[in-house]
Order: sequence, then structure tokens, then C-alpha cells
Amino acid sequence: MDASVKVEATQALKLTSHHVCNALNRARTLHGGMISTLIDSVGSLAVASHGWFNTGISTDIHATFVKPGGMDGDTIRVTGEVIGIGKTLAYTRVELRHIETNQLLAYGSHTKYIRMGQDSPHNLVFDETGEEVRQGTPP
Repeated sequence: MDASVKVEATQALKLTSHHVCNALNRARTLHGGMISTLIDSVGSLAVASHGWFNTGISTDIHATFVKPGGMDGDTIRVTGEVIGIGKTLAYTRVELRHIETNQLLAYGSHTKYIRMGQDSPHNLVFDETGEEVRQGTPP
């Protein structure tokens, strides 16, 4: 895929008491460790959105916490994009925003070692627009 084509991986996460008991800190907001996990996961999904079946191994994850994370009942939008991809490393940026107010809650970067996945027969090749698969079968 052409590096100039912007591809994002976006996920909305509704915080409900069913699944947040271990994801909240003592202030009852989204725990920093959970935010780091989301940066890891969505950064990897952003790499996968470029056709990579094996999204590599994390070499660096950085998180900046801007405001307290969401509380029970809030919905958080997590968006990741690849900001650079080479032969051995992929660089991603991830943002967490409150879906109703669009307030930035946290952002981070995630670097992935991708060399071992470069020649995977499961990788997809897209056309120049990034919309159509030229080679491979999507999952």
C-alpha cells in the first residue's frame, strides 16, 4: 500500500460495570494500564489495516495521559494510524477521545518490529487507493 494513503483503525469502547471492574483505578476512571493495552492493541490493528497478517513485536509503547479516562457508562473512541512503515519497523500513533465531547483523554505511540511478517503469504496487497485488495484473501 502506498505510504501516502492514510488508513486508520478505530474502535469505540463503552465502559459498563460488566467489564470495567478490573479496568478502573481507585478514582473509578479508566486505568492507565488499560489505556496502554488499548494503545498496544489498536496500534497493532492499524498495522494490520495495511495488509499485514503478522503485525510484529512491540519494541516501544509510550502513553501520555491528558485527562482522567472515562467512567462507568462513558464511551471512548480509540483511533490508531500508521505514521511510518519500513522494512523492519512500523510506527503508530493512537488517540483515546471521549465520544460525546471529543476531549482528548490520552495519546500514545507504538513501535512494532515487523521484519518477520514482511513475506507472509497471508499478507494482503491493496490498490493505490487502499480500497481494493489486489492480492490475497481478507479474513
